[in-house]
Amino acid sequence: MTVIRPGMSIRKLALAVSTVLLEAGIDLVLTGGAVVSIYTENRYQSYDLDFISHSDHKKISEALSGIGFHAKGRHFVHPDTDFFVEFPPPPLAIGNRPVQKVHEINENNQTLKLLTPTQSVMDRLTAYYFWNDRQSLEQAVLISKNQELDFDEIKKWSIEEGATEKFNDFFARATGE
Repeated sequence: MTVIRPGMSIRKLALAVSTVLLEAGIDLVLTGGAVVSIYTENRYQSYDLDFISHSDHKKISEALSGIGFHAKGRHFVHPDTDFFVEFPPPPLAIGNRPVQKVHEINENNQTLKLLTPTQSVMDRLTAYYFWNDRQSLEQAVLISKNQELDFDEIKKWSIEEGATEKFNDFFARATGE
C-alpha cells in the first residue's frame, strides 16, 4: 500500500501518486515545475505536481482519496505534505507541439511518466517566449546545467515558435557561449 509521509521529496511523492493512479487505470504525465525540481535535484523547488491526464476527474479523485488526498478547489491536498497535486486540462503539448514520447522513471516498484529534460526545458521556455517570464528562463538554464539536452531540437522548436532571439539568449546562458 502506498503511504504518503511527512518530509517526502517531490520525486518520491510524484512516484507514489503516479503509481496509484496508473494502477487505477489512469494514464498520466508529470509536467511543469515538479519536473524541474526532479531534474535539478531540488535546486528549484516547486510545491505543485501538475499531471496531464485524459481520465475522468471523478475517477482521479476516487483513486487519490484512497491514499488520503482530498479536493480543495482545483487542487488535491494531503495532510502529511505541503505539496499539492493538480490536473491541468489536456492535451499534453509544449507550445504548439503535441508531446508524443515521454521519459519514464521506474524505482522501487513505482512508475512515473514525465517530460524528458529537453521537453521540460521547452516547457519552461514557452513561458519565457510568450510571457517574458524570466523565472522560467532561469529554470530552463538550471535544467541545462544538470541534464543532457538536445539543443538542436530545442532550437528547431524555438524557430517554429518564432522565438529565435530568445532561444539565443537561453543558449548563451545554458552553455556559456
